Amino acid sequence: MSTDGLIVVDKPGGMTSHDVVARLRRLARTRRVGHGGTLDPMATGVLVIGVGRATRLLTYVIGADKSYAATIRLGQATVTDDAEGDVIATTPAGTLTDEAVRGALAGLTGEIDQVPSAVSAIKINGQRAYKRVRAGESVDLPARRVTVSRLDVLAIRRASPDVVDVDIDVACSTGTYIRAIARDAGLALAVGGHLTALRRTAVGGFTVAEAATLDELEHRAPDVVDLPLAAAAERFFPRRDATEEEAKVLSHGGPLDPVGRTGPYAVFDPAGGLIAIVSERAGRARAEIVLAPA
Repeated sequence: MSTDGLIVVDKPGGMTSHDVVARLRRLARTRRVGHGGTLDPMATGVLVIGVGRATRLLTYVIGADKSYAATIRLGQATVTDDAEGDVIATTPAGTLTDEAVRGALAGLTGEIDQVPSAVSAIKINGQRAYKRVRAGESVDLPARRVTVSRLDVLAIRRASPDVVDVDIDVACSTGTYIRAIARDAGLALAVGGHLTALRRTAVGGFTVAEAATLDELEHRAPDVVDLPLAAAAERFFPRRDATEEEAKVLSHGGPLDPVGRTGPYAVFDPAGGLIAIVSERAGRARAEIVLAPA
């Protein structure tokens, strides 16, 4: 069985995030495997996988900022806002100027209220929105406040007279839909738009440069964990070192004296083992999750 920790996977296209989890359960020889943020089947790139006790860190991974490389096609709208759905409208986009394209995308940066794609994993009355859409229902999702901190236009290509392909690089908060950016850019330009390629290049501090392919992990199995639990926590959180007495108190769920830090941080015992993820409130440092072995 693999040790507790995180795996940074370079997800291939054509697989769901659950497919990747199922593969890693087999390779790691444990059922206790989860992922830190869904990627669409069409998308590739960084998918952070937790094994064993590290699955409890995934709630923080899910909330981390993300980066993507993507291609938007202007001139066609699809039912899914990406290339996997049927084209539902076409409007010649060849006359769009580069300035107009850049202006539309600039209007989708900063803090924005974004309506998620109807074909998304958001639950409506307990059922995923995409399942309702595929069953023929009309889905109306409320807008959500997200932050697009960076949206760089890398290239504007005109390989066909009626469509414009735009390569972009995006950094954004969790919950941002790049498909929705493509859709909304098309709406702003009155030609329709959808996503033709999506690659997640970073989740928090985890980048595609350190990601392993499933083939690589297959060859390493069952030794598939890249970052053992303590190393994973140190990568993701500020560190606090506890005394032996503090370690004993915290490992049993007790509070520590605060050290004046905001946000969650990782507390380690004198031997370097991870005890807990802690946050300070009401004058005490209290464990959000205890990760020391029972």
